[in-house]
Amino acid sequence: MKSRITLIAIITVLNTMIGISQNELLQSGPMVGYSEMLEAAVWVQTKKAASVTMKYWDAEKSNKKYTSNIFKTKKDDAFTALLIADSLTPGNKYFYDIYIDDEEIILPYETSFQTQSIWKWRSDPPNFSFVMGSCAYINEDRYDRPGKRYGDGYQIFNSMLKLNPYFMLWLGDNVYLREPDWNSKTGIQHRYTHSRSTPEMQAFLASTHNYAILDDHDFGPNDSDRGFWNKNESLKAFELFWANPSYGVGDISGAITFFQWGDADFFLLDNRTYRSPDKRKTGEKTQLGEDQLQWLFDNLSSSHGTFKFVVMGGQFLSTSPTYESYTNYGFDKERKRIINYIYEENIKNVVFLTGDVHFSELAVLRKKGMPTIWDITSSPLSSGVNTKAKEKDNTLRLDESVIIERNFAELKLSGTIEERIIDITYFDGDGNKIWNYSISRE
Repeated sequence: MKSRITLIAIITVLNTMIGISQNELLQSGPMVGYSEMLEAAVWVQTKKAASVTMKYWDAEKSNKKYTSNIFKTKKDDAFTALLIADSLTPGNKYFYDIYIDDEEIILPYETSFQTQSIWKWRSDPPNFSFVMGSCAYINEDRYDRPGKRYGDGYQIFNSMLKLNPYFMLWLGDNVYLREPDWNSKTGIQHRYTHSRSTPEMQAFLASTHNYAILDDHDFGPNDSDRGFWNKNESLKAFELFWANPSYGVGDISGAITFFQWGDADFFLLDNRTYRSPDKRKTGEKTQLGEDQLQWLFDNLSSSHGTFKFVVMGGQFLSTSPTYESYTNYGFDKERKRIINYIYEENIKNVVFLTGDVHFSELAVLRKKGMPTIWDITSSPLSSGVNTKAKEKDNTLRLDESVIIERNFAELKLSGTIEERIIDITYFDGDGNKIWNYSISRE
């Protein structure tokens, strides 16, 4: 009996050692990506070429495990892998384990995902919550500017995890390409790898679904636009490092996609790939390009979502002609086109979710007889703070909403389909509540 116990102990130690050995092949992740009713995605990055797969099981039926596709990582794609769980049923929570070269990765935190519930024609929409933020600067001293470090407060990712949100919306500037980065594939992939490997992010990524857009700093140099010569590589890196439902819609390429959660529709836009140069003085000025704009118009008109969330990098409603808001650099004509379209089509409950400006605020456009339009800005997560935010003369802001510190926002959707409410709460990096506001459906 004693020898049997000793043998079991030896096997346990060996298995642990093997697990630790395989963990040395894990660069970053796992990260949970999109979620549907019958399918979900999990992203992983290895340190060298390897075979990666996932075993997953219903949280309430652990006796039956399923296996995802086997993905072989390669250097050309930064050793990233996309694993698809396709033996799922709606409205369930699942646990998962990652295997690299047939050996299980041992992690000290929960790895889980969930499927969306099926509710239409059966009940009121499910209550759910999500968090959002922008501008996640991760220091790397050898490539950063001299002087005071620009990034800090990485505990913010643990603070978001504690709220147990259903998903995270990354609102752009999720990485900051530096001067050594943006002109080469090697540099771009290095920056994504360095940022994604941040230790404080890992537990959050492993059990929270993640959706992302990009903005100038994850697209190219500061204030970059359609003219950036290496945008094909930065768009490719965006695709390699995120697990969005798609990368483009129909014939429209770029970092644009769409998803639904409960009774809400989310339109994730790309305000860089088709953007006119800010300082160009001739020609029609556009941030989205005509094809993407018409796609947005069509889908806003046909949307059955109670709330229609339009997600984009820069502020939409702000009337302050500073930085890269829609009112600056001649883009106001397109801004007015979008507002007028919402008015003419009488599209209610449109809410813009934006970042970029390194402070947070809530803006609202109310016009008698027209639908109300909202713009919820959340910034920054871990980058520097814009201390001059209150000098921006945004006549549509709620003055009490201005937040000048690192922060993130939590949005909770609740109530019956007729009385749906969005509760908005901003938190500081340590998870302390800063400000709260509620929006009711029209």
